[in-house]
Amino acid sequence: MDIGGLKKIYFIGIGGIGMSALARYFNHLGKDIYGYDRDKNKLTKKLEAEGMKIHYKEDIKKIPEGIDLVIYTPAIPDANLELQWFVDNNYPVIKRAVALGEISKTKQTYAIAGTHGKTTTSAILSHILTECNSGASSLVGGLMVDYKSNFIYSEGDILVTEADEYDRSFHQLEMQCAAIMSMDSDHLDVYHEHELLIEAFEQFSLKLREGGKLFLKSGLISNMSKSTILGWNEKDIDVLDFGDEDASINVEQLRVENGRFVFDILYRGDLHEGFTSCLPGSHNAENASVAFAMAMELKCDPEEIKSAIASFKGIKRRYERILENEKITIIDDYAHHPTEIKAAIEATRLMYPDDKLTLVFQPHLFSRTNDFYEAFAEELSKADDVTLVEIYPAREEPMEGVSSEMICDLISIADKKCVTKKELVNHLKEKDITLLLILGAGDIDKEIPKIKKLFK
Repeated sequence: MDIGGLKKIYFIGIGGIGMSALARYFNHLGKDIYGYDRDKNKLTKKLEAEGMKIHYKEDIKKIPEGIDLVIYTPAIPDANLELQWFVDNNYPVIKRAVALGEISKTKQTYAIAGTHGKTTTSAILSHILTECNSGASSLVGGLMVDYKSNFIYSEGDILVTEADEYDRSFHQLEMQCAAIMSMDSDHLDVYHEHELLIEAFEQFSLKLREGGKLFLKSGLISNMSKSTILGWNEKDIDVLDFGDEDASINVEQLRVENGRFVFDILYRGDLHEGFTSCLPGSHNAENASVAFAMAMELKCDPEEIKSAIASFKGIKRRYERILENEKITIIDDYAHHPTEIKAAIEATRLMYPDDKLTLVFQPHLFSRTNDFYEAFAEELSKADDVTLVEIYPAREEPMEGVSSEMICDLISIADKKCVTKKELVNHLKEKDITLLLILGAGDIDKEIPKIKKLFK
């Protein structure tokens, strides 16, 4: 792809978190950006304010002349009228992953992968490199509170990006440095079985350049094939593990002080003490330790990194405190997998050990609900009071017999109930709540202003 020769780029599904970051990247390069999305929201309004031209109904009459490249998200159905029109008229049409892959080939790319942890880790690393003036552009799968954006632009040579395993998108990337945070079973609508998901992560790791570095969660190497490990050796890839007391990188002495998490990081045999973070839980301290190690590989000053981690304000919908006063604390989190729910509840128990935990959960995808409803129920049972709303379908059609009730029926605590989103606020109104945790990757966040108003 000749990036320099592009003038007009059209995005189908421009309002997606990954698509919007890519659109912002090209917009900063001075390209004319046009696009379609079915929903007008805060993010698309910001894109329009930044100069992009967007419409919200499928209409080929609104497509301008002279489009050089069409980029679309796999969430867009093949039946989309605009996508069909571009294909039928022989326009160059590529997926977002392909476009991002082309950019990665021109940069010193740092890519963070994993079924969990990639957004937070890439956001922390982005903030560190910005604070350390390292000349890094970043495309992150969440809105960073410090920047009110999912994108940071720099004319430097470094690119920080998430490596998305969905649809095998991360196979398009070419990296100097990569991290694999986790490889839990997920996206079985794409991979069908866990072994194929692991194989996809192996293929991702082999996209590292000669002499690259791979940060790998402790224990995951046992899942890797001999041919993959041989491939690392042939490319002289430096593999550093993290998350274990015997690992190259590890978090030590995690504790809570004055409402913040404090910890030390052991890195390549050296102990760096006194890190503080607003992000709760051992999993987020581990995310910060990987971001610290990647920044150290870029020769950033450890004290400047420590200061940046302390100042990082977090990501929208990643354990975001919506309301906190003497009467109630409300936290919103994107957790949509059993492992993520476990981490969110554990972090909450650690931060608020004496409070009754009321939890609202919106399952994401019929296929994921069907695959993990037993595990969802097991983790949700660790709360004191659980409310489920209907499944957010995203790109999927309903599956017969699959509903939130599947989870609710198996939750072992007495205080549990399924309600509709419309009923949710009135349902919560009847409860005595001091600590409320709202979980889900769908549109449950649209109910938060009403919930906040109710308790404020």
